[in-house]
Amino acid sequence: MNIIKKAALYFARKEFCRNAINERADLAVLRQNHTLLEKIGISLIVFSFVMVIPSFFIVGFIAADLKKPVIGIIGIPAAYGISWLILMLGMYVTGPRYAKALRHWIIRIVLEKILGDELKTLACVPADNLQNNIINKENIKR
Repeated sequence: MNIIKKAALYFARKEFCRNAINERADLAVLRQNHTLLEKIGISLIVFSFVMVIPSFFIVGFIAADLKKPVIGIIGIPAAYGISWLILMLGMYVTGPRYAKALRHWIIRIVLEKILGDELKTLACVPADNLQNNIINKENIKR
């Protein structure tokens, strides 16, 4: 068993990950009606992704046009930092409900990709019997 699969099994046994798996976490919260503050936060998040690449090119072109590479050396990381600040502000304004939904969905998707069908058995087996169940399956395969 490779190290990635061992790590996935370790995390799949944790209560937080088991809840995400058992709840079949999805992004249904994004389809609900949003408050004005949530709409502003989502807009900020989208804007942070849309602005980052063009800002690199703009700062790079300005630095090349003025023949001052220091502008690019300082400006490009500054633009990247500003985009991250906008992203974090958007996540803060949007609220913890969306962050939790996204976190649960990502955990479920990643564990499903790594563990495949084993994930279904892990979700059903009590936490105490997980390690014994996994070891027995590995011995049977050999």
